[in-house]
Amino acid sequence: MAKKPILLVVMDGVGFSKTGLGDAVSLANTPTLDYLLANYPNVRLKAHGSAVGLPSDDDMGNSEVGHNAIGCGQIYSQGAKLVNESIESGKMFKSNAWAEVVNNVKEHDSTLHFIGLLSDGNVHSNISHLIAMLKAAKNDGVKEVRIHILLDGRDVPATSALIYVDQLENALKELNDSSFNGLIASGGGRMKITMDRYQANWKMVEEGWKTHVQGEGRFFPSATSAITTYREENPGVIDQDLPAFVIGKENAPVGKMHDNDSVILFNFRGDRAIELSMAFDQDGFNKFNKAYNPKVVYAGLLQYDGDLQLPKRFLVAPPEIHNTLTEVMVENGVNEFAISETQKYGHVTYFWNGNRTEKFSQELETYVEIPSDKVSFDERPWMKSAEITDRLIEELKSHKYGFLRVNFPNGDMVGHTGSLPATICSMEALDLALARLLAVAKKEGYTMLVTADHGNADEMLEKNKKGEITVRTAHSLNPVPFIIVDDDNKYEFVEGNYGLANIAPTVVKMMGFKIPASWEKPMIK
Repeated sequence: MAKKPILLVVMDGVGFSKTGLGDAVSLANTPTLDYLLANYPNVRLKAHGSAVGLPSDDDMGNSEVGHNAIGCGQIYSQGAKLVNESIESGKMFKSNAWAEVVNNVKEHDSTLHFIGLLSDGNVHSNISHLIAMLKAAKNDGVKEVRIHILLDGRDVPATSALIYVDQLENALKELNDSSFNGLIASGGGRMKITMDRYQANWKMVEEGWKTHVQGEGRFFPSATSAITTYREENPGVIDQDLPAFVIGKENAPVGKMHDNDSVILFNFRGDRAIELSMAFDQDGFNKFNKAYNPKVVYAGLLQYDGDLQLPKRFLVAPPEIHNTLTEVMVENGVNEFAISETQKYGHVTYFWNGNRTEKFSQELETYVEIPSDKVSFDERPWMKSAEITDRLIEELKSHKYGFLRVNFPNGDMVGHTGSLPATICSMEALDLALARLLAVAKKEGYTMLVTADHGNADEMLEKNKKGEITVRTAHSLNPVPFIIVDDDNKYEFVEGNYGLANIAPTVVKMMGFKIPASWEKPMIK
């Protein structure tokens, strides 16, 4: 086999549909992807559940654990599974961070606040973790608790918020007595407040700060009242887009934060937790004016960025990921290039490198971020695919790099909007990018690998319990492609069941390097 430089293309959110419901991948005109699947060796990879370290095969994959697996060649306990293990063992409630937040409110007779995504989607959070912490807080002598809920409708059915509100209210009803008082204090849709990522829209975080911390906004007597009112006022709106609300009595918020309170962010996924953690925990924070800035003890469920130490306190230690693909490349002196637009830039850098912000080698690694548009992605479903491709083609022609990787966010980010026509358009823009890259990769002598990190665009509709077809905005449980495009080398796959973690050892075998003993097996002979 002639060793060639490699281009790895990650088509974010592009899988193979099992149901055919709202399959934007198949509905789109994608002659290049169709050609590659018909003419080059390819397999289908598992990109969810146990294949990416999640608790069960009912758990959908996501871009974070997906890129961890692709970039690390190994399967680590992740997200919900990592937290589940810590709760079951009791390790979380013996952590220094838990002791600090609890002792702080007991010492000052103050309030413990929880902020996070209220659902069981297992992508950013799980309501069971919140309820476990509420029970532990009461057992540890905490008297006052306030909960600031972010509504999902993205990783779970689009209008399911009241299911989770009822579940939380019932749990609080069982816990509340003369020694403990827990209340929902504020909330809003996850794409309206608080949960921005990659510093794309700080106004979302500022709006969340005003809502959760300052207790400012439109008042309602309950979360249920807020959700039902907003739905009546905004026909067709889904949970992730519901406006902010504050629970108040006689126009006084029930959950405004004060000096000496404690705050726990109960999301476990890092990308949409970092900015709020910066606002609470970063010295010299200046992304927006915190007109009201109480001195609180803040902790995250996990540490969302180890290099930036955000947050400083965290309840569950992250997996220690070693022997990543980039480390193997650096050891062998390979120049690497990574590129995406803002929405997925962290995935081809931070998550790819095992949750590490810093480079392993300043000399051998080059990262490029193309700024994303600050608009709803169904308005510009092509996103920055053309600009990413322009720059990537320049680098392919330079022959400077032995390994290049790119993430095209279209299928995932547009898929999350719930717009099937826009997602079809996004797939066609992606296919055009593939066509341009294919021509250059062939001409310039690269092996081109095409894969995805999870499904999404492949399943835009679903049947609800009544048998009705409804919009789906969540990731799918579908497999994803892995295609080897090389006219000079005839690679053959070894028969087996493969997941995303098998990609790195396959790349290393193609390049002729030693595969770390801790990795999964390569897919080729």
